Amino acid sequence: MHDMLVKLYELPSLSAALDAVSGQGISVRRAQAPEHPVVTAWVAANFASSAAEVGIAFGRLPISCFIAVRGQDVLGFACHDVTARNFFGPEAVVEAERGRGLGRALLLAVLHAQRAQGYAYAIIGGVGPADFYARSVGAISIAGSTPGIYAGMLRQGR
Repeated sequence: MHDMLVKLYELPSLSAALDAVSGQGISVRRAQAPEHPVVTAWVAANFASSAAEVGIAFGRLPISCFIAVRGQDVLGFACHDVTARNFFGPEAVVEAERGRGLGRALLLAVLHAQRAQGYAYAIIGGVGPADFYARSVGAISIAGSTPGIYAGMLRQGR
């Protein structure tokens, strides 16, 4: 999996993406410290490989994890600055909610937060859905970025 680069100074509108999901009763927002046990337990249960990074996001100030919720139900999350500074990810949305703009809203919320912190570019590390990132925010592949910073990483079950 390769890395991708995003120009943070040319991002699509965040408000339009948030409005699109709010019409579905979904709120996308920065997680709060007291939500740490709830969010990390949900991530561990649904996207176990991202649990450690989400935990790190809660240790940042401001917290670098954004969540999508409908009522008391977590539907997805996206983080930044956890594996490395200026990196976007991880991000995930429950399968039943995919294809409705939620992943895009989370992506934009995080990238706009990175821009607000002074970054001009963001790196999406170890990309899975490259077409999604290219279409959503104009991300481009970084040549020679496989395996990048993930080279030699210890993995469970190996």
